[in-house]
Amino acid sequence: MSLEFATVLTNDMAELGRLPPQLEAFAEQADLPPDVAMHIDVVLDELLVNTISYGYPDGRTGRISLRMQVDNDVTIVIEDDGDAFDPLSAAPPDLEADLEHRQIGGLGVHFVRTMMDSVDYQRTGGINRLTLTKQLSRSGQRHASNS
Repeated sequence: MSLEFATVLTNDMAELGRLPPQLEAFAEQADLPPDVAMHIDVVLDELLVNTISYGYPDGRTGRISLRMQVDNDVTIVIEDDGDAFDPLSAAPPDLEADLEHRQIGGLGVHFVRTMMDSVDYQRTGGINRLTLTKQLSRSGQRHASNS
């Protein structure tokens, strides 16, 4: 059985406050393992905060669409009408450098790459589309239902 979640946000940080309870309820309904739900929370927070913070430098109101589908895997699609930005083009951070010599930033994209099993970026018709997949079979099976 496939379950879906969808919502639309504007590029306002206050919008992010309504998302965690919705995601938590959806993760529970989809019976996602706690580690998968946590990875999704971290990745979505990072990506949405960055989109809101940097995608609309001219101050225009933007539209951010989030869709998530759970069947054998979790597929997340984030679309926004912000400035073009391919997060996969960011250089990986130097995790071996001393803290005082490390470049600021870049860890968020690193988290996205390491916590998701696949990440794909496309820019079509003025829309950024990021598609993320988390394989449920690699992170432990979905919980057995208690009912």
